[in-house]
Amino acid sequence: MKKNIRTVLLGELLLFIAVFLISTLGTNFDFSVMAWFFDLPSLLVIILTLIPGLIIIGEWKDFLKSFSVGIKEYRLLELKNIIEAVGAAQKLVVFGSLFAIIISAILVMGNISKPEAIGPRLAICFLAGFYAVIIEFFLLPLKLNAERKMNEEMDMEND
Repeated sequence: MKKNIRTVLLGELLLFIAVFLISTLGTNFDFSVMAWFFDLPSLLVIILTLIPGLIIIGEWKDFLKSFSVGIKEYRLLELKNIIEAVGAAQKLVVFGSLFAIIISAILVMGNISKPEAIGPRLAICFLAGFYAVIIEFFLLPLKLNAERKMNEEMDMEND
């Protein structure tokens, strides 16, 4: 059964939102707990590692094509390039999140003399890793979809 990758990504987004809401609001906390999960600097570090990184290594266009695999027809070489671009994006997200975690950890250690600030700053350290997991949650189906399509194309060429 052929699935539109955009539908898969939308389904994943809805699943993530549902699990997130159940995990956070299913506790004794109220809606204010949602603010704990947003740290713009960490997210910006990851995004500013991902997008310019893909542009610099020349994978940006192939990465964008990954959102239309299965909708548009691509040759084997294009599919291979798309798979490599998504793989590069996965690695860049990890590097960006590690960079953000290390920066946050340095800031925590720089203010270790203030014990009341350690908890919130440690939470920020974890948020960069949390964002990387979320982004990977969406990148993995892109890569698997392109790999599946490449395998189908190779199988049709062998017949």
